[in-house]
Amino acid sequence: MTSEINKEELKKRLTPLQWHVTQEKGTERPFTGVYNKCYDKGTYTCVVCDQELFSSDTKYDSGCGWPAFNEVLDQGRIKLTKDVSHVGGNLLLLIANPDMVRTEVTCSSCGAHLGHVFNDGPKPTRKRFCINSASILFHEAGEPKKSNT
Repeated sequence: MTSEINKEELKKRLTPLQWHVTQEKGTERPFTGVYNKCYDKGTYTCVVCDQELFSSDTKYDSGCGWPAFNEVLDQGRIKLTKDVSHVGGNLLLLIANPDMVRTEVTCSSCGAHLGHVFNDGPKPTRKRFCINSASILFHEAGEPKKSNT
């Protein structure tokens, strides 16, 4: 069940890029996100509702240009949905290239778009959660969690 978010207040609180990514299912340009090369110890939370999503222990350099994780803190914290938006209405393209079906990752608490998950990550999970930096906040290990509200 996603919690109700006041969209007007949220639009004032988020940057235009954060809004575009989380609310309009946008994507930041590769290699531009603040967390792409961040390997400090800590926890990544949803930029909208602050739900804890990923641990730095599962973050790795996939070379894709976005922060990549091979596991989520808890499966219940995300929602996975099939996404064929990038092929438009071209069903022939999709039939010829079934690997073009992506799986969207959203926050289970507020519904914010986070990124996509692919099955080309490292063992043992083989998962690559490819997450936009604009959709998450980093909380360093040992620091009290700062609320973004």
